[in-house]
Amino acid sequence: QVQLVESGGGLVQPGGSLRLSCAASGFTFSSYTMRWYRQAPGKERELVAAIASAGIQTNYLDSVKGRFAISRDNAKNTVYLQMNSLKPEDTAVYYCNAYHPIFRQREYWGQGTQVTVSS
Repeated sequence: QVQLVESGGGLVQPGGSLRLSCAASGFTFSSYTMRWYRQAPGKERELVAAIASAGIQTNYLDSVKGRFAISRDNAKNTVYLQMNSLKPEDTAVYYCNAYHPIFRQREYWGQGTQVTVSS
């Protein structure tokens, strides 16, 4: 069965850093675009970052550009989100998403990991 398991969330002070990981199984990881979404309480889910299957093409939410970096290791079936210079506005549940760019009905979600940025 398909699984996406996020880890690395927690409490961090403003200006700090955190690295999220998402371990994938049950599908051909290297064929999928990988994405990180986040959802803060009372707000809609938003796309934070995406990375194409080969790990070259990336896209970011404007508010995280220059602070966050998405990467992937296809040999480990894992996608990462390095988050630097964290702000309280980054507080949210972060979700890992796998999306097939051709067979677009194939889409999978992780359970989410909480990131809290606070003093």
